[in-house]
Amino acid sequence: MNLITLTTDFGAKDWFVGVMKGVILGIAPRAAVVDITHEIPSGDIRAGAFALMASYRFFPKRTVHLAVVDPGVGSNRRAIAVQTADYFFVGPDNGVLSFALRHEKIKSVRRLANETFFLKPVSRTFHGRDIFAPTAAHLSRGISIQKFGPAWKDFVKLDWPRLQVRNGAIAGEVVHIDRFGNLITNIDAGSLQSLGEKPGDVFAGRNRLCPLAPFYGAVPAGRPVAVIGSTGFLEIAVNGGSAAEKFGLRIGDAVNAHAAVKSR
Repeated sequence: MNLITLTTDFGAKDWFVGVMKGVILGIAPRAAVVDITHEIPSGDIRAGAFALMASYRFFPKRTVHLAVVDPGVGSNRRAIAVQTADYFFVGPDNGVLSFALRHEKIKSVRRLANETFFLKPVSRTFHGRDIFAPTAAHLSRGISIQKFGPAWKDFVKLDWPRLQVRNGAIAGEVVHIDRFGNLITNIDAGSLQSLGEKPGDVFAGRNRLCPLAPFYGAVPAGRPVAVIGSTGFLEIAVNGGSAAEKFGLRIGDAVNAHAAVKSR
């Protein structure tokens, strides 16, 4: 079975996603098309990149991952296809693929230039339909990535914030806020092990936010807690509520995980 995933900011109100699926199925009738999400905030490339990174590896090898969050559509931004050791990725070269590609062994990057594989005429406002969907469909059918255009040595990479580990604390930041209001950070489970086995606390500046715990229900309803979430990163949550609303933190705000204070 040929498998193609879709990640976009198109929403479900208009016809955009349905038309992309129609194009795909017209080229690859046996393809299975899976929606990762179409609710990325409009034009939010980082949110699209995070959603793709959090989900792509749970699909079978040779899946084609198509991501279209494309505020630069119609401009001179490039369109690319990438083959890694296990997957294919298709989308605008604006960084939306870059978080996922951080974890992949890249075999080939191609600039999409062979108009044989495009719908005609190509709209200046809907490359998801006219360039990216047909490219993904042809890749899923086994067309060699080399046929889509010239090799490209590099691609746009969004900055991934670095962790700082010092004095029994890990300094990170909020990188994503999900629909539940959970504040997902760049502090990963492996880094937390450096703090020791006992749970500690999470701070924003000098303000203590919550304790570290293994699951949401470790604190009473309405209380905040920090857990390693399904993405593998530390997230600040409120049991039954929204941490984003409670603390007013935004993407890019600094947070720190501290080791438990040793008792004397």
